[in-house]
Amino acid sequence: MTNRHAVVVGAGIGGLTIAVALHRRGWDVTVCERAPEPPVTGAGIGLAPNALRALGSIGVDVSRAIGGAAPETMGVRRPDGRWLTRAGTADMTARYGMAPLAVPRPALTATLSAALPPSALRHGTEVTGVDDAEGRPTVRTAAGQDLPADLVVAADGIHSPLRRAHFPAHPGLHYIGETAWRTIVDAPDLRIRAMSETWGRGKRFGVTPLVDGRHYLYATAVVPPDTRFADPRTELRQRFGSWHPPIPALLDRVGLLDPADVLRNDLYDLAAPLPRLHHGRIAWLGDAAHAMAPNLGQGGCQAIEDAVVLARLLPAGKRGGSGDGGDGGDGADSAVPAALAAYTAARHARTDAVRLRARRVGRLGVLRNPVVVAVRDLAVRATPDRLALRGMDDLFNGFPPP
Repeated sequence: MTNRHAVVVGAGIGGLTIAVALHRRGWDVTVCERAPEPPVTGAGIGLAPNALRALGSIGVDVSRAIGGAAPETMGVRRPDGRWLTRAGTADMTARYGMAPLAVPRPALTATLSAALPPSALRHGTEVTGVDDAEGRPTVRTAAGQDLPADLVVAADGIHSPLRRAHFPAHPGLHYIGETAWRTIVDAPDLRIRAMSETWGRGKRFGVTPLVDGRHYLYATAVVPPDTRFADPRTELRQRFGSWHPPIPALLDRVGLLDPADVLRNDLYDLAAPLPRLHHGRIAWLGDAAHAMAPNLGQGGCQAIEDAVVLARLLPAGKRGGSGDGGDGGDGADSAVPAALAAYTAARHARTDAVRLRARRVGRLGVLRNPVVVAVRDLAVRATPDRLALRGMDDLFNGFPPP
């Protein structure tokens, strides 16, 4: 018997997770990534309980591989430092069985990559298209190398060329009105124990302690798309330098960085849901399938959920096994298309609900009228912390282990 072969387009978190999950189900996997090498710098990512549970179901223990230190408190503050809402890590662990972890993205991708055979990862390989997605597809690359596959997974990011090629009538991306800065700094002397997001008028600043002792910082501001800034470090200090501690001290650390280490991107989400998350033998996941605003910290988490669900629905890697719908290798293999239809049914409504919720939450953060901002802050502060935490149940408990 031969193994089924999957080609994954994109070596981000979603792409690597599906590659690991399929590899452990006996598939041969090839991951094509156009970047010439794995990332060594970049931002952090928060892994909520739903994502940690999903990774655990495929045998990936992030806390063992990267570290398990968690902040003591998480919540939302005002620029003067007053808390609007917060929850203790112990309360979250009691409710969800675990607390969120924040990790450097390069460390997470390295952990996932290490779970794959070295030959599975092909950096510097740009995919230019997929032919005959309805039959046994062939992946075309810029280098002229053709890769036949039983399945293609489009994990090619927010600007997904494969999404544009196979859903040409879709409206594409929607600018949510904000730009974002992201970076990581060392600040052990500040002894920061809280993961916080501070809401001002049309701008926000987030501080997230990472498991390796560093701090992931992000900030957003309402600006027209494609606005250019001469120096991101100066821009951040001008916008946030007067906010509550430890933000000014953290900005001092940012000032020591190379400007190239401060990432800036305009923020987009998908303007409308895709009609389905598959086409023929191509499946979309993560930002390629349902790009969402980062306001809930669920973009990467939903990509991980996608990957684990898709892998569990697909047949095992050995072609022609009992009950897998295979046909001994003559190419019909009806189990794969059936699994992709089931994947759309399982994931489409949940991911679109999270996308819309992230957009709604973002509207609170971009308010600029001082009266409206005061009303917003009062409403958030008046909500009991236990009710605010309960409001996360559908996200954090929405992914039962397969």
